[in-house]
Amino acid sequence: MPIKILAFLVFLLSCHAARAQNDVVNDDEKSSFNLNKPEREQWLKNTGAGLFIHFSVDAQLGVVISHSLVGASDDYVERFFNELPKTFNPDKFDPREIATLAKLAGMKYIVFTTKHHAGFCMWDTKTTDFNITKTPYKKDLLREFVDATRAAGLDVGLYFSPEDFYFLHANHIPISRTNVQMDAAMAQKYADYNRRQCEELMTNYGKIDVLFIDGEPKEIVKQTCWRIQPNLLITRGAIKTPEQTLPGTPITQPWLSPITIGTAWQYQPTNERYKSGTQLIDLLVEARSKGGSLLLNVGPKPNGALPEPQEDRLRELAAWYFLNHECIDSVKTWVINKENNVLFTAKGRDLYAIVTEVPDWKEGERRTFTLHSVRALPTTAVSVLGQNSRIMEYKPNADVRCTHQQTAAGLVVSVVKAQRIYDDHRWPNAVVIKLANVQPAIAEAVTVETTAAQPAAASTRLSGRLYNYKDKRVTRARFAYRAYRGRVETLYADPWQYSAWVPVGPDGCFGAPVKPPKGAYEYKAVAEQSGVAVEGDTRLIN
Repeated sequence: MPIKILAFLVFLLSCHAARAQNDVVNDDEKSSFNLNKPEREQWLKNTGAGLFIHFSVDAQLGVVISHSLVGASDDYVERFFNELPKTFNPDKFDPREIATLAKLAGMKYIVFTTKHHAGFCMWDTKTTDFNITKTPYKKDLLREFVDATRAAGLDVGLYFSPEDFYFLHANHIPISRTNVQMDAAMAQKYADYNRRQCEELMTNYGKIDVLFIDGEPKEIVKQTCWRIQPNLLITRGAIKTPEQTLPGTPITQPWLSPITIGTAWQYQPTNERYKSGTQLIDLLVEARSKGGSLLLNVGPKPNGALPEPQEDRLRELAAWYFLNHECIDSVKTWVINKENNVLFTAKGRDLYAIVTEVPDWKEGERRTFTLHSVRALPTTAVSVLGQNSRIMEYKPNADVRCTHQQTAAGLVVSVVKAQRIYDDHRWPNAVVIKLANVQPAIAEAVTVETTAAQPAAASTRLSGRLYNYKDKRVTRARFAYRAYRGRVETLYADPWQYSAWVPVGPDGCFGAPVKPPKGAYEYKAVAEQSGVAVEGDTRLIN
């Protein structure tokens, strides 16, 4: 190994910052190189969603995957490494059933945890006995996953952690994420260990499509895997992967967000809070409206079966995708990503207006929307995905046609929710209006930057700035703010509060005093352009 690479590894191992899994935002920002093929990154941009599976030997305890070893007693560590493998037998793991469900839900690939930070390998490896074949299960579970995923027509993705607590323990190095001390010889041994494991994964299981690297030393993994499989798409480690959250604004480069169905990555039998199916659908829609993909995570039970609440939510997502796949697959961003609760994706000259927050939209009820960012053409046609908008069950005389009218204020669209999805007629999920052959009414959205706040005793002055704003009919701006509940809790956060509207200065700057919530809070700048709110990214104040 070149001396420069070795020195870099030693540096990373001795001083990389500690971040619990739920606190990792995007630890690929400092990546030194990216050899992803452009066509593979384009594939990801066209891909609405993937399924993430977190599964390891400590699923038997229902605790956080791997991280309980950090700061654990010697007794806990010894029993974790020596006793848990003796009882791990995921004989109900059915990768074909999981792949079928994932495909129904619109996933185009599945990423499986080959090795998490604890170091337990879910494949038949020659590098360590701390692996699945040395358990009562005995078989190579990874091979079963790869074969089933490929047979379902989905792309095969692997998660791999080069950070390995079992290696640290076996080499008498304290288990830590903040201050792992190694000399050059041990760093070389660590790098070689990870290299040999990556060589097994990239050589023994056929074509691997996606790799998600989590932890350090990352570079030896990238070098090894791209050398053996040059068409491999590396996500974390090469591109943006904001975790447990979505970006505040659209991103033109390829990105994905790994997000859990509940709060935990691995199976947590109690004290768990699952997101509703509606929340998951809205996350998918928001990700697509901002140009990214949703990597939705599940955690099998110790026997390998999916917990029922997780399967149920995937099936709700599958029903919605079955109706509305057209607005998710191979779409691009619109000139803006949303107008209030209507989010947009686009394909050619067709626009999809995805109406969220509709639990009280009753079946048979007509609703009318004015879209300020859209202009109709003589050939424009409007429809609701999934329904023919001609017939409504048991109401032969009901007028369920879709209509549209271009006005000075915007494009007025009127549609009826006319398809029965649930027996109780209360399908609560987003309705997708297809606007075929339209054009933007706004040539380009203003760029909104949320800038640093100025805290004071009685109030805080929030500030923002606009770029590319001249001649774009932007006259006022304001701020949204709310209490910050933590990275996982952001998806369960309070509704946004808003400051008063304020004028925008000739230099594009603006500010407003607010009395924010006590403790940490988040805020974002919002500008009004041609009647449309355009948001900046979110910032955090502790």
